[in-house]
Amino acid sequence: MPLKIKVGDQLQMKKKHPCGGDQWLVMRTGADFVIKCQTCSHQTWIPRPKLEKSIKKWTPSEGEEEKE
Repeated sequence: MPLKIKVGDQLQMKKKHPCGGDQWLVMRTGADFVIKCQTCSHQTWIPRPKLEKSIKKWTPSEGEEEKE
């Protein structure tokens, strides 16, 4: 079952970006994700399976909390 990652969620990745940052912001979701580096503002497309394997820590967006 895929993770319920939404636009605005903060992700900490296992590997660092070449700029030295490992914090990313989710800009777009779907089969492919657009994520933005919080250090240098670089945006990149990444497929869902690769993204889910690369996540070290996932912080949901502030305004939206999971209600189940």
